[in-house]
Parts: sequence; structure tokens; C-alpha cells
Amino acid sequence: MNTVLITGTSSGYGRETALHFHARGWNVIATMRTPRPDVLPRSERLRVVALDVTDPGSIAAAVEAAGPIDVLVNNAGVPSMGVFEGTSAAHVREVFETNTFGVMAMTGAVLPAFRERGSGVVVNVTSSVVLGHMPLTAVYKASKMAVEGFTASLALELAPFGVRAATVQPGACLTTNFAARAADGASPDDLVPEPYGPWARKAMEAFTSQDVFTRESDVAEAVWRAAHDTTGQLRFPAGPDAVRLAQAR
Repeated sequence: MNTVLITGTSSGYGRETALHFHARGWNVIATMRTPRPDVLPRSERLRVVALDVTDPGSIAAAVEAAGPIDVLVNNAGVPSMGVFEGTSAAHVREVFETNTFGVMAMTGAVLPAFRERGSGVVVNVTSSVVLGHMPLTAVYKASKMAVEGFTASLALELAPFGVRAATVQPGACLTTNFAARAADGASPDDLVPEPYGPWARKAMEAFTSQDVFTRESDVAEAVWRAAHDTTGQLRFPAGPDAVRLAQAR
């Protein structure tokens, strides 16, 4: 029976992906910074493990607790919205620590076992912001673009060992708490300094008026496809808006 380790499973894409794999008979290692077993079903095939992807000790403990895995899904992430001029250097570092360096650290922790065994898949969840010109996401997009580049090169390095790497690019999902987490208690004036106000309002109106959005299930299905792909596909847009952006490139 195959085993998947998924980061960031307390809500949103991670939780839905854990449910998706579990429903299809997989063993699931569902990791969270603060474990909440109540958000997932009780099952002998599902374990909730504490994991902070910015903490090397936490990573080592979680990987040891998980045991052998077949697929790593790097889903944990820190959202970020706002104008770059209004973004603190500390917040930039926080975003990259989780979204970029956390992905690299988790990947590095599982690669020796994958390489020695001659199989395994790393699926990195990025975002459709990498597919188009998205306003108010300068820092977030930079962190996800870095993961896209990392994964593209990583896939080439791992191919001789029978190990695969791919990215899943979710579109905009209205049913996650992305915006609330991105604000993190900040006022609109903190996120968007006054001189940018008129432009930012127009940008947000254009975003919210789009006619298609992504569901959590779209992302879970794309992760499932990426984990099982045998064609060498590197990038998997998830959701109709992400697919539209990918096709327009």
C-alpha cells in the first residue's frame, strides 16, 4: 500500500488532498504545525504528525515518524497580499522561509531514501500567480516562482534515479482562508499604502469579477494526477482559471 506525506493539512488544499488520497486507499501522513486530529477522519491509514517546515529538528522528527513514503506533497505555505512598498522585510523573510526554503528542506529530507530505492515523487504546490501578471502578490509570486524553478531543475537531477518531481498550480479559490491569513490582522492601509489605493481597488475588482474559480477538490485531483503521471509532465494547473491561464501562455 502506498504512503503519501502531505504538509499543511489542517485546512484548504492540504486537508482536501489528504482526504482524496485516503479515499483511494493510500496511507496518509497528514502533517500540521499545530496538530488538529479532529479535522480529518479517524483511520488506521491516516496519521496526524506535527511538522514545522521552517524547523530542521521538526522536519527530521516528522520524516522519521512517517517512515518510508512514496510521495511527498509540499503544500504548506504562507499567503501574502499587498503592495511591495508596504511589505516589511520581516514578512518577506517569513514568506520565503515557509514557501521556498521549507519546500527545499522537506525535499532534501526525503531524497536520499527516494534515490536509494529508485522511486518516489515530489509534488510541490505553487500557485497560478506564476502563470500570469497578478497584482498585489509580488512577494508571494516571487516565493512560488522560486519553487517552480527549483522543481524544474530538480526533476532533471532526479530522473536518472527513477524519482520524479512536479508542480501543481492552483487557481484562485474563494473557499479557503487565503485572504484572511494574508492580512494577518493588518488593516487595508497597511497592506496597500494610500497612494496605491485607487489602483489596488481596480485590481481587486477585476480579480473578483472573473467568471471561474478553483475548488479545493480541483487541487487534490491535480496532486493525484501529478503523483501518478508517467508522461514526464512537469506542471499541473489546477482549476479552470489556472488552466485558462496556462493555455494562454
